[in-house]
Amino acid sequence: MDLHRLAPAAIGVIGLAVALSACSLTPEPVETRLPPGLAVSSPPPAAAVPSPSVVTASPEPAQTGVSTSPPGDTPADALSCGDGGSQSVSGAEQTVRIVGTCSELTVSGSALSVDASAASIRTLRISGDRARVDAAAIDVLVLQGNDGSVRAAGAIGSIDLSGDRSTVDAGGAVSSVTVRGQDNVIRATGGVGAQTVEGRGNQIG
Repeated sequence: MDLHRLAPAAIGVIGLAVALSACSLTPEPVETRLPPGLAVSSPPPAAAVPSPSVVTASPEPAQTGVSTSPPGDTPADALSCGDGGSQSVSGAEQTVRIVGTCSELTVSGSALSVDASAASIRTLRISGDRARVDAAAIDVLVLQGNDGSVRAAGAIGSIDLSGDRSTVDAGGAVSSVTVRGQDNVIRATGGVGAQTVEGRGNQIG
């Protein structure tokens, strides 16, 4: 056998084997094929999540209490003459408080009760029946009506009374009295000065 001829053939066979092995070791790309009519769908987009917002709440203003009390020392249920003012009370079957220094207080109506025990009254005018008035001081009293009652803690300057069955009590003297009517009573701890009386059954003293 001729070795010189076999050597090139053997080398060629070995080279061919090496080449084939190299081709078998190289990975081939994988290609995915879908059936006709099916499309590759992309994944749904992620839902947008709103970022949290920070809201700064402004503080509410503090409420300031409002006083409902009347100014000064006047009680809430009283009418005030202040210093030298005037007041008037009218109606029926009511009770009213008066405070202050009144130049004039007018009371007109039926069955009115006036508590003026904390008031000084220069002129008190009463018209109507069954009026009840208590006062700290009265300078001039004018009473027109029946079944009235007036009481003063101090003296009364003058009394002018027209009507029946009324009573006036003074905690001091009464300077002058004029009465027109029947069965009226006027009492004064300091005595009664000048008197003018018309009618029957009146008691002055």
